[in-house]
Amino acid sequence: MREIKIFSGRANPKLAEDVCNFLHLKLGRVSLGEFPDGEIQCKIDEDVRGRDVFLVQPTCPPVNNNLMELLVMIDSCRRASAERITAVIPYYGYARQDRKDEGRVPITAKLVADLITSAGADRVLTMDLHAAQIQGFFNVPVDHLNASPVLNHYFLSLGVPTEELCVVSPDAGSIKRAVNHHRRLNGELAIVDKRRTSAHETTTKNIIGGPVEGKIAVIFDDMISTAGSICGAAKVVHKAGAREIYIAATHGVLCGPAVARLQAAPIKELILTDTIPQKSQDLLTNMRVLSVAPLLGEAIKRIHNDESISALFRENIG
Repeated sequence: MREIKIFSGRANPKLAEDVCNFLHLKLGRVSLGEFPDGEIQCKIDEDVRGRDVFLVQPTCPPVNNNLMELLVMIDSCRRASAERITAVIPYYGYARQDRKDEGRVPITAKLVADLITSAGADRVLTMDLHAAQIQGFFNVPVDHLNASPVLNHYFLSLGVPTEELCVVSPDAGSIKRAVNHHRRLNGELAIVDKRRTSAHETTTKNIIGGPVEGKIAVIFDDMISTAGSICGAAKVVHKAGAREIYIAATHGVLCGPAVARLQAAPIKELILTDTIPQKSQDLLTNMRVLSVAPLLGEAIKRIHNDESISALFRENIG
């Protein structure tokens, strides 16, 4: 059987190291740097000819640098005759523009998919895409994982009685995600009615479902960027009488005013995963980061062994 090799870019080396520890493997050696003019320099420091190569690199901020670094690493492995190259992208950047909602705008989610494929990736492993249909933008197989088993395992470990729990969707677009969590956690289910007032602003007014009064509310989303929507939802839930509020998301981008907004939000705890390295943990004392390394590691093992990874979509990974 062909040998497995796992390499990491500089976006999230800790996650790659944790994946390797789960698989009892050593992280592959790669030299990354910049030329004097800022171009990315890459050299794979071990033999990958005929190997099954996995490159771990979320395209989180700085997005352009991390994306380009991933493309350069893929090209390096392709030209070194790797048998198969899987781009492991825990967080897929440029996903927001996945359709033309007005004239003269790009579809960057498709553009980036084409870049990754053209660079030489034979397969993509990713997690909680901003829109699931982005899988169709790739002309190579895509394994799309979700972090719900990891998040659900944590909330089940808190031992909150079902009658005291309310799962909340922060907007109509996240209803399916909230329903999936609700199937596992039970309790009540509520949706925050969010209305867009402009291209950059939203208002949150009402709660559909519930009730949330006197409950422990858990608001689930796929990502937190500037935290405007999620904090607005938390305020509405708090005003409706929730006893405690948790916010949970897979990807903590936390850019712009996100940290300040989360500090001021009426929440007990912020739960994120380590798809993106968190540098704001000292500022957000109520932040907890859960690892998706076992989930990614199990998926990598199954891909390497040509086994089904559908079991990872069931609630058995903690």
